[in-house]
Amino acid sequence: MPPALPGAAGGRNVAGAPFDAAIAGGGPAGAACANVLARAGWRVLLADAGEGNVARVGENLPPAVFSLLAELGLREQVLADGHRPSHGSWSFWGDSAGQASDTLRHLQGDGLQLDRACFDARLRSAASLAGAHVCQATHLQIEPPAQGVPMHRIRARQAGGATDAVEARWFVDATGRASAPSIRLGAQRIGHDALIAFYQRLQSPGHGDRDGRTWVEAVEDGWWYSALLPGGDRLVALLGDADLLDRRELLADGGLWRRLQSTGHLSALCTAHGYQPCTAAQGADASSSELDHAAGKRWLAVGDAALAFDPLSSKGIGNALYTGLRAAQAMLAEDGGDALATARYAAHLRSIHHVYRAQLAQVYAAERRWAAAPFWARRHARGSAGLPPPAAATLAPAGAAADRVGPRH
Repeated sequence: MPPALPGAAGGRNVAGAPFDAAIAGGGPAGAACANVLARAGWRVLLADAGEGNVARVGENLPPAVFSLLAELGLREQVLADGHRPSHGSWSFWGDSAGQASDTLRHLQGDGLQLDRACFDARLRSAASLAGAHVCQATHLQIEPPAQGVPMHRIRARQAGGATDAVEARWFVDATGRASAPSIRLGAQRIGHDALIAFYQRLQSPGHGDRDGRTWVEAVEDGWWYSALLPGGDRLVALLGDADLLDRRELLADGGLWRRLQSTGHLSALCTAHGYQPCTAAQGADASSSELDHAAGKRWLAVGDAALAFDPLSSKGIGNALYTGLRAAQAMLAEDGGDALATARYAAHLRSIHHVYRAQLAQVYAAERRWAAAPFWARRHARGSAGLPPPAAATLAPAGAAADRVGPRH
């Protein structure tokens, strides 16, 4: 387990000398960015809103992402933190036979099913040890930029209600898909679909389930995802379009569990191990979206705030680490005299999302069993419209072709 953050309890006063960078959001993207900047000698505020303990859909770390952890100096620590190995996937996509994919031949070995609270704490601890000023249970609200003022003016609101005034030369939005700070600074959110996830944890009385592979099963109104979590619970999630799924029915007591019984394969797995729901069903945005520009005058967006992916792609954590690292490098470069560094960063992210959407359309096009159903018809129409990917735009680090979009991860 990661060490406790030194002096990072909620309520820590952050007023005083201006920061070089203030980062709103203490998830992987924000923490990675803070780590790099602090190691470069910057005075960094990393504000974690304290919302990292909820279950998430698709907490899978593909082996290709280990190179990004190595870049942060954290690969060995994360591997030693007790996350569950992920040996590959089972996907029922395109037919009912099922296709297995394993990591036996992958150069970097197995992936991981993450304990996200532990993983995020490890990254924040590393940022703190690098010198970042980490505040728990703290929200940052940026004020609209004032003409001729070189500093960003920020309000740091803590859980107890106390508010500090903060100034920073740079501001980083790592707040997730809502990206409220970026929108406040003039960016617009572009949505490409209406995908939503309804998810729930299941518990087995015997804890005999040892299948650490990711499960993906297509159905008429979307697809199901499942993974065995480090604590022994199994996460199940139904993904479909917000206007096509009955939110009230699925969030009602037992609603998502009853819907799961209509699946052909995942329900059989759950029955075999005696799984029953142990938490209430919840809903979350799972759509593909991006900012029209992820950088402006001394501000950048990272992680899901900058560009968000369909969970089918397994790109969430990789995107968070990658954009956090590259945003920090762009900020350092611009401070060093490269006036176009952050503009190139923003343009690169747009290219990444363009390539991703083309790849995603190809994956959805492979499932034709319910071609007339609205969920699949929408995705097939996008694929047939064509989206030629520009060259040299990639999210994965060099040699990480295994982190491509697809149900096999």
